[in-house]
Parts: sequence; structure tokens; C-alpha cells
Amino acid sequence: MFAIAQSELIQVFRNRLVLVTMLIVPAASSAFYMYLHDRIPGLDLGAVAAVLMFLVVAMGLYTTAVTTLASRRQNLFLKRLRSTAVDDTRILSGLLLPVTAITIVQVAVILTVLSVVADPPAELLLLVAAVLATVIMMLGLALATAGVTNSPEHAQVTTLPILVGVLAVSGWVGFSGTEEFSLVKRILPGGSAAELVVNAWNGGVAFADSLVLLAPTLAWVVVAVVLATRVFRWEPRR
Repeated sequence: MFAIAQSELIQVFRNRLVLVTMLIVPAASSAFYMYLHDRIPGLDLGAVAAVLMFLVVAMGLYTTAVTTLASRRQNLFLKRLRSTAVDDTRILSGLLLPVTAITIVQVAVILTVLSVVADPPAELLLLVAAVLATVIMMLGLALATAGVTNSPEHAQVTTLPILVGVLAVSGWVGFSGTEEFSLVKRILPGGSAAELVVNAWNGGVAFADSLVLLAPTLAWVVVAVVLATRVFRWEPRR
């Protein structure tokens, strides 16, 4: 698994498009939101943190994971790996480990900078739980999306619904709260995770009440994994 991960990490830094998607775009977007926080008095810091997290995880992890899996399937690399003694779980883990690790580091750095230039989160453990749950959810959705993605170019289309959807939901929940349409906001992908980040950063909500918000996110993980097992393909579609 680690040999696959090392090889994949090398490929990530050789692919300029993936590198831009994974590193430059999220960093630039995050800098923009931090700029807004400095220029707009009273801007909700928890909402900013939620949107920043989803920008990095959705654009850096989700789209890159789908593109990577589609590319490796197209050039028959997945098929060759599957003919070895390495099982399916280790193959996928090795392929997705580098992008996952880079994303977690990105999120940690960006949120740390935000806590330094503004105020730190009230509940750090809750924030960590929210980030990890979001990463797992987006990995599951990436596997499911990769199952219906024929090529890296096709990934630019197949990733759009979930990419735009989770970013819109996180911004909706983060900046408008869940006083209205609370059930709808929480069951949509990214809604409960965004609320959890807001609660973790701003405080004022009981730890146990916030922890319950992990359930919808983990439910989406189950849905995504079930979909992935049904639609994921190891060889190119004919």
C-alpha cells in the first residue's frame, strides 16, 4: 500500500492540472475568504471556517480523487494492480492516501492561520471530528463518482453536482444558520458538517448536542460506500 502511495505522490507533483486544483485554487480561495473576514465587520468566523474547510476538501480532495481514479482506470493501472497480491482495499487506500494527507495538512494550516489572525475555535476536538468526518464523506463520494466517470476529462463534468452542491450547502448553513429549514439543511451533504464546524468554532452549544450532528455526515458515508460498491469499475467502460 505504501509503495503505491509513494508512486502516487510522485505523480501528483508531476501533474500540473492536479497540482493547481489541489494546492493553488484552495489556497487562493482561502486567502480571499480571509480577506473578506478582515474587511467585513461582524462576519461569522465559524461560517468562514466551514466554507474554507469545504473549499479545500471539495476542490482539493474530492475532485482530485475522482480524477486520479478515472485516470488510473483509463491507463489500465487499476487492472494491473488488481492482478497483484494486493487486495482492493489496500489498492484504493494507497492511491488515495497522498491526496488525503495533503488535504488534511492544508485544512490544518489554513484553519490554524485563521485562528491566529482572528479567534481560535472554542471546541478544538469537535472541530477535528468535523474535519475528519467531512474528509471521510468526500472520499466515499469520490469513490462513487469515480464509478460513473469514464476519463479524467469526464471528471470535470461528473464532479460538478457534488462539488457545487456541498459548497452551496456549507455556505447556506454557515451564513444563515439552521433556525429555518433545519432538517433540510442537516440532511443535505455537508450541511450537518458545516453546522458542526460553526458550533465548534463559535461555541455556545453543548458538546453532546453538537456531536449528534456527526450522524448525518456518517450516514452519507454509508450511502456513498454502498453506491461505490455498485458502480465502481476497475476496467475502462466499453
